[in-house]
Amino acid sequence: MGGKGPAPKPANIRQRQNKKAGATTLSSGQAQQGPPLLPPVRIYQALTVEWWRKVWASPMAPEYLETDIDGLARLALLIDNFYILVNDPLAWGKAKELLSEIRLQEARFGLSPVDRSRLQWEVQKGEEAQAKRQAAQQPKRSSAGAAGDPRALLGVVN
Repeated sequence: MGGKGPAPKPANIRQRQNKKAGATTLSSGQAQQGPPLLPPVRIYQALTVEWWRKVWASPMAPEYLETDIDGLARLALLIDNFYILVNDPLAWGKAKELLSEIRLQEARFGLSPVDRSRLQWEVQKGEEAQAKRQAAQQPKRSSAGAAGDPRALLGVVN
């Protein structure tokens, strides 16, 4: 049960918007030069290569420094080891241990929404994402009638 009084204004029209000190907005449409090469220490699993490509195509990539590439490469090796172990049912215990280390390392680079919040990174939403969100919030109309009037379905029954 809500409190008394009017509902709060939407966040985008409030006069005072408390900004976090040091917060960064990441552009989702920024062009990249392409991902750096994975260290040539082995032949990587296809899923690892795909993960590496997605990380460097993400809005977080421009925030990474050259020194972060080494840490991400070590994380890629952990992920590659996980994909190797997960194919062996006898090694699932080791794979589970590896997942906990992967989770800790991913947090350093803002690879989940919670981690981006902790780092005070906000991904800028494009117009398309905003339109999808607004369409999902509007009530669905029936396909009856040009104006969407639900009474247009009614008719005379003999």
